[in-house]
Amino acid sequence: MSAGFGLPLVLDGSQLVALVVGAGTVATRKVTSLLDGGARVRVRAPHIAEAVAERAARDDRLTIERETYDASAIGDATLVVAATDDHSLNSRIAADARRLRRLVLVAGDPTSGNCVMPAVHRSGDLVVAVTSGGVPRASARIREALARRLDTRYAAAIRELATLRQRLLAHDDRATWQSAASTLLADDFCESVESGAFSERLAAWR
Repeated sequence: MSAGFGLPLVLDGSQLVALVVGAGTVATRKVTSLLDGGARVRVRAPHIAEAVAERAARDDRLTIERETYDASAIGDATLVVAATDDHSLNSRIAADARRLRRLVLVAGDPTSGNCVMPAVHRSGDLVVAVTSGGVPRASARIREALARRLDTRYAAAIRELATLRQRLLAHDDRATWQSAASTLLADDFCESVESGAFSERLAAWR
């Protein structure tokens, strides 16, 4: 499989159950990303990193299983993350997950799975994900560059737009929303957000 992965999707994290096998540095990062996305996560490993144990103590969406891996561990997991330091074990986990028709991500070896976890920038409800053909560090650098631009000004703009859209559609006023969207989301939307002009335009639709 190509490491490019040509079908980007955004999943509702609150509907996702994930199994992370491993509890080292890489596994800890995957656990954090999954929890930040709203997922419920089970971690399976004989030895658990302190950061994971501390997170589990304060987040009831995270469950720790201090056991070695076997195929039964997959259980109800929608997504399986193989993040151990044992290549052969990661391959076995991936094979088990594929046989059960689950999403599977293999840390450090994207071609062994059927999905990847992109580098993500979050600002309020704005979520930007970057993949770069199996080169995670490149994704991270691009994500950092985008994050410097897509800051809290964009989070505020998206929040205000969502509020306006929900209010107008709740009153079955689709025509007004279409008119507002045409004005507020014109070609210069980004420039208006960064200059502050967006807030002035939005005031006319409140």
